[in-house]
Amino acid sequence: MLVSGRNNVKEILKNFHEEIIIKRAICQNNFNERDILSLLKIKKIPVFYEEKQKLDSLVKNNHQGVILEVGDFNYTSLDNIIGNKEKCTILILDHLEDPHNLGAIVRTAEASGIDGIVLPVNRSVSVNETVMKTSVGTLFNVKICQVTNLNNTIKYLKKCGFFIYGASMDGEDYKKVDYAPKSALIIGNEGNGLTRIVRDSCDCIVSIPMYGKVNSLNASVATGILVYELINR
Repeated sequence: MLVSGRNNVKEILKNFHEEIIIKRAICQNNFNERDILSLLKIKKIPVFYEEKQKLDSLVKNNHQGVILEVGDFNYTSLDNIIGNKEKCTILILDHLEDPHNLGAIVRTAEASGIDGIVLPVNRSVSVNETVMKTSVGTLFNVKICQVTNLNNTIKYLKKCGFFIYGASMDGEDYKKVDYAPKSALIIGNEGNGLTRIVRDSCDCIVSIPMYGKVNSLNASVATGILVYELINR
């Protein structure tokens, strides 16, 4: 996986740990960002210098003169996310498709201290270079697991004492809900919302009141609003 952009690269290098495999850095010939070059030297990461055209051919995004080649993202298990905590908040993404949304949600999860994110394996976005770019280097600080069946996962979480909240336009005002210590918030697909079987499995449907002409919010924006209500319970 290729990660580009000075902020992304700097965040990964600053938060470098054993779970992150950095194979090499590719820098533009005139690259002179001292902080990044110093971190690369400290972390003993091989650095290769190339012409701008070479970097342009490797990534579609604005690389800003530096690219890291890192290993594939290391997904974790659901049990590793929930552990034995008395208070735990996780996000379940019900077949989200846009990697930009996932990247933004990852950034919110990291900033708010969410315990982890659950993704379905099939018909869903997975971690890729766009997610890494949008998360601005926070991806490796967030626990993410993939599951084969969301409904079975919800049943398991309920056995573990979790209360399941689904986000939809026709639910209860999110500010009037008394959230449980162990909470799982489900965000639906960008176009279709929650799938029927997942919605039916929820203990409570919550909504963000709309006061303008727009009747819905972007998935990542809605997640940010709801997440901070959950963690402040």
